[in-house]
Amino acid sequence: MTPTTGTTALITGASAGLGAEFARQLAAQGTNLVLVARNRVRLEEAAAGLERRYGITAEVLPADLTDDAGVAAVVGRLSDPGRPVAILVNNAGIGLLHNFEDNSISEEKKHLKLHGETAMVLTHAALKGMLERRDGRIINVASIAAFLPRGTYSAAKAWLVSFSRWANLAYRKQGVKVTAVCPGFTHTEFHDRMGMDKSVAPSWAWLHADRVVREALADNERGRAVSIPSKRYKLVAAVARVAPPRLVAGPARKPK
Repeated sequence: MTPTTGTTALITGASAGLGAEFARQLAAQGTNLVLVARNRVRLEEAAAGLERRYGITAEVLPADLTDDAGVAAVVGRLSDPGRPVAILVNNAGIGLLHNFEDNSISEEKKHLKLHGETAMVLTHAALKGMLERRDGRIINVASIAAFLPRGTYSAAKAWLVSFSRWANLAYRKQGVKVTAVCPGFTHTEFHDRMGMDKSVAPSWAWLHADRVVREALADNERGRAVSIPSKRYKLVAAVARVAPPRLVAGPARKPK
């Protein structure tokens, strides 16, 4: 990949999982970082480690991206012309364990805001400077679930994929590449935090974060609108496009 030495990347959900891996791989290329997540202590520990190991600078920006004030703080950083952000990684995400009717509507609204509205708002904030410089990269972490009928998580990620496809088409000729990354099951804290029994997915279905991020960065650099890491999940997406919905809906919803 083309080195990004001296540029700055802002990564949401950067304290763990795919966000932490994006930070590591970009730092290894010489990219300075702005790390965004809710937990200040974890962010500061991550920033210090990355600075020591790779010799880059790493800012920390604690923010809850389901909260308007948290989103506004990140918008302010992305909009600062004196400290341009060349790469935006919209990675922050949450999962809901139960069926739609069993979740509170406040949980569902927070879930939808984070995966859809927040990603849109941060993309909008980053775009002005990127278009002025005719150079920028935006990575939106979606999911293979975007291609499957599996509740509001799938619906939110499907919106993010569609948005990214449009944005890449609209802005690529102006120097801004936008990519939706659609991994399947990946070894991170994500499923543990939502309380999911990870044994429901066979061992072959699990990916490692370093591979997901490596392929995502490469596909974004190539200007691809959608990145689906691994051949197995490319096959899942292809089958989902033609298979009857009832065959790809999975075990997440059972009739009562």
